Amino acid sequence: MQGTDTIQNYLKAIYSIAGAGQGVTTTAIADRLKVSPASVTSMVKRLSSMGYLTHELYQGVELTDTGTKLALEVIRHHRLLEAYLHHSLGIPWDRVHDEAEVLEHAISEDLEDAIARMLGDPTHDPHGDPIPPKKGSYTEVLHDSLDQAPTGPARVERVSDRDPEVLRHLASIGLQPGAEILIERKDPFGGPVWVKVGRRRHALGGEITTKVYVSQGTK
Repeated sequence: MQGTDTIQNYLKAIYSIAGAGQGVTTTAIADRLKVSPASVTSMVKRLSSMGYLTHELYQGVELTDTGTKLALEVIRHHRLLEAYLHHSLGIPWDRVHDEAEVLEHAISEDLEDAIARMLGDPTHDPHGDPIPPKKGSYTEVLHDSLDQAPTGPARVERVSDRDPEVLRHLASIGLQPGAEILIERKDPFGGPVWVKVGRRRHALGGEITTKVYVSQGTK
């Protein structure tokens, strides 16, 4: 896989921000990677000169086809590793993200293929994030976050893997990918979202509702 670890991290971050439907600004990239805006500006110029992205003043950043291809390679490695660490090694889902962040840059394409074969070519990681295919077209599917979804039956599709404490809490109440839930009501003025999971009712605040993504209805 081409590019240094830093380059790969930047491209992955840019792809993820764009995939969430957000504007890819230098500020958004700095927030995601926890680096200074000045560092982002310098790296964006470098990545642009290398043909990985385009950047116009006040217009944000956009990956080129080359940048997108490399970003998807890194994301595939990351999500396959999360699946392997969780399903094969039994590492809890709240710990696999940090481990995969390190390993994603180190595995060879042969090892990637071997992991995929062993797992039966999985389509999703433990957090519900789709695993990009080895070849062919791929587009991230956007789902409403729980705070944006309408009331009524819903299915948990994905959860953010970036906060281990949130993941542990989600597991404790059964709010995991595949769970069929009922969004009962949303209290006004920033109040909690009331969700029924099985027979239990939970009042969920913004720390949870912005990190859980659902589809309407049940399957």
